[in-house]
Amino acid sequence: MIVECVPNFSEGRDPVIVERIANAVTRAGAVLLDKTTDPDHNRSVLTFVGSTKSILDAAFETVRAAVELIDITRHSGVHPRLGAADVVPFVPIEGITLNQCAEVAGQLANRLWSELRLPAYLYEAAAHRPECRRLENVRRLAPSGLKPDVGEGCHPTAGVCVVGARKFLIAWNVILLSSNLAAAKAIAREIRESSGGLPAVKALGLPLPSRDRVQVSMNLVDFEITPLHIAFDAVADSCRRLGIEIEGSELIGMIPAAALEASRGHDLCWLNFRPELIVENRLRDLDSKTNTSPLSAS
Repeated sequence: MIVECVPNFSEGRDPVIVERIANAVTRAGAVLLDKTTDPDHNRSVLTFVGSTKSILDAAFETVRAAVELIDITRHSGVHPRLGAADVVPFVPIEGITLNQCAEVAGQLANRLWSELRLPAYLYEAAAHRPECRRLENVRRLAPSGLKPDVGEGCHPTAGVCVVGARKFLIAWNVILLSSNLAAAKAIAREIRESSGGLPAVKALGLPLPSRDRVQVSMNLVDFEITPLHIAFDAVADSCRRLGIEIEGSELIGMIPAAALEASRGHDLCWLNFRPELIVENRLRDLDSKTNTSPLSAS
């Protein structure tokens, strides 16, 4: 069984803290594939893989490190967040189902509360309540008093954690050659599913103060329903109507090969893409180098 975990941590400015969290992955026996940080979001995304046991241990140890190192009460950044270890999703890769990943998510949530006193909400395939299935609902309802699924209250410095199981999600930002935040928000509202836009697309307009730019920050929750190029073209069409040019697009974390294949021949104006960010490429590379890689795990 091979499971991917893609936790998001509320720290993207202190490389020492990010490195200490990332180091917990290998100590727990999982394999770190990628580490992405953003100072404007003040957020870091790790991508690691392993067997069900190593992935559970690695997820727990990274969250433990985040609880020790990040004080959410002092946090600032443009990205929404509820906790130091903000979101911890598990994704099935090989030999495991989404429901089994949901079981791993539940085990992690219980362990976070019993060992760290960190409350957790369960979302997507791991959700116990319909109102918690969508992450944006949890973000909206938690501050209003929605009780966690595991534990109670809020950790004094680490907030809460949202744990779940889902299919591949592509986190992707389109950077605009503009500082017009109202325009970025309007474009995001126009293209996201919740506002009547593209199915399986979530989007926010966010500022990037360090670059004097704005971005349309997207989550493509099902690239088979809405491929990359359809989302990009929708942003580009809106930009043209507003007289705004696109600087390029940035991938956050990693991407499956099938998502790129679905948009073959379309110029997505990548700013940071490289072959090592394709999940299958990294797994094949690991498998060729060691007999104890995730591809050989059971």
